Amino acid sequence: MCRHDPPCPAATAPDREAAKVTTRDGVLGWALLCNGTLVFDDTGSLLPDGRIIAPHRPSNVAVPA
Repeated sequence: MCRHDPPCPAATAPDREAAKVTTRDGVLGWALLCNGTLVFDDTGSLLPDGRIIAPHRPSNVAVPA
C-alpha cells in the first residue's frame, strides 16, 4: 500500500505504528496508516487482515482517579 520512499513498515512488522497517517478522525479517536493499520487513541489497533492488537499503554503511567 505504501508509496513512500523509503517505504513505511508493513502492517505485520513490529514497528507498524511508525507508518504515516493517511486519514485521522480526532472525534472518534482513530487514524488510518498507509500500511492499512487502523490505530485507536487507546493504543489498540486493527490490522488489514482483521486481527486485533490489544491496547498497549505503558503500565507505569499513573491513571487519574
